[in-house]
Amino acid sequence: MINNSTSKKAKTKIILESIFVFFIAVSPFLYKFYDYLPKEPNETISLLGYTIDNGGFHSVSVYFWFLFSKIIPLYLMIIWFFSSKNWWYHIIIIPIAMYAFQLFEVFSDSDDIIDTENIWWVIPICMVVIPIVYFIRIKLYDRYVHGIDIEAMEKELHILKEKQKLKKETKEFKTEQLSEEEDIYKKYSWSEIINRKLSTRSLEKYFRSFGNTLNNW
Repeated sequence: MINNSTSKKAKTKIILESIFVFFIAVSPFLYKFYDYLPKEPNETISLLGYTIDNGGFHSVSVYFWFLFSKIIPLYLMIIWFFSSKNWWYHIIIIPIAMYAFQLFEVFSDSDDIIDTENIWWVIPICMVVIPIVYFIRIKLYDRYVHGIDIEAMEKELHILKEKQKLKKETKEFKTEQLSEEEDIYKKYSWSEIINRKLSTRSLEKYFRSFGNTLNNW
């Protein structure tokens, strides 16, 4: 049985995707909306209580043609960005930024020249996004084309380092053991040495060392 949380998420997803589908479907009609607007230079329109003039363009029709030629690709790109599952979807940020800056220039600049220097505003975004996408591409290309799995290689290197560390510890242990034996030979008689060698603690120590040696093989 589907729980309430999963059902709510599925419902939200369907509603959101339905909105996306609606705006994609009406995009050609929105683009042609300018044909039904005044084409005379001094005419204005009233929309939702706001009076809209030509915005510095030849007419209201041209003004809306320019706006919608930026707004429609912008929101289509945004929908594409949020719905895409491709590894390179981050690169879509660049055209999104381009259209956004072009719109910003229309509303912020007071001169009659547009689409002039907004390309320079996109360059910093390109400098961030392009290396990220290229890095993702390299990782995927190495893994699926060349068969190079970086994570697997790192894991193997880690195992190799652990083995080398264990060998070093075993070698140090043997060196320490030999040093102890030399001290024993100097300090004790042969009968005492035999008793120490055959003690339970010594035998356990030898078996542990032998087991470590087998594991290293």
